[in-house]
Amino acid sequence: MTKNESKVAVITGAASGIGRATVIAMLDQGFQVAAMDIDADGLDTLSNSLQSNKERCDTYIADVASKEQCHSTISQIFEKNGRIDVLANIAGIARSEHMTEVSETSWNQMVGVNLSGVFWCSQAAIPFLIENNGSLINIASCSGLMGQAYTVAYSATKGGVIAMTKSLAMEYIKTGIRINAVAPGSVQTQLIDNYSIPEDVNMDLVKPYMGFRGVAEAEEISNVISFLASYDARRIHGAVITVDGGLTAG
Repeated sequence: MTKNESKVAVITGAASGIGRATVIAMLDQGFQVAAMDIDADGLDTLSNSLQSNKERCDTYIADVASKEQCHSTISQIFEKNGRIDVLANIAGIARSEHMTEVSETSWNQMVGVNLSGVFWCSQAAIPFLIENNGSLINIASCSGLMGQAYTVAYSATKGGVIAMTKSLAMEYIKTGIRINAVAPGSVQTQLIDNYSIPEDVNMDLVKPYMGFRGVAEAEEISNVISFLASYDARRIHGAVITVDGGLTAG
């Protein structure tokens, strides 16, 4: 892949999991990185772990569910760096619930982080990305491509991310920006460590979605994200790349 010493990548959900792995991958590719997350302590831990790369990673505390915070943070990043070349919308939450037990608070939080966060950050960054023929990468999920029991709210948001990605790809097809999504299956992150399934579910409805090839590592997803951000992926636009060990193949 081509090195990108003068380019700037914005990563949301950067404090842990896929986001953290993507920060490291983009730094390895030579990018200046702006790491966004609501978790201030997690951002401090990330920054302290980067050693020689620390000076090339700025951290920003922001709640992606807030339009104002998304726009103000993206503007700060642009004002400091004079450009934005990549936006990776990775911030997300997940939980398993019976559909009849999903509260208004739970629903609004899921939509706010997983769907609105992608929209507001994209809205703020796209004008800057267009200036440099940049790359916008959204994290979706195999749950947005297939029905999964007990994840109605989560699946709805990820299906929305996929539809948003494709619609944005068409809206901006006559510009130089590239817009794609990555749809992972299960990934070994803090998100899955904290994931719980209601005790009274029918496990026969859950087992088909556990996959035959085990759980991916966060780095396996970040490698795909960094590829999509690179010049090598210059012909990929409007795509949804599944990284699920064949879960959605049949």
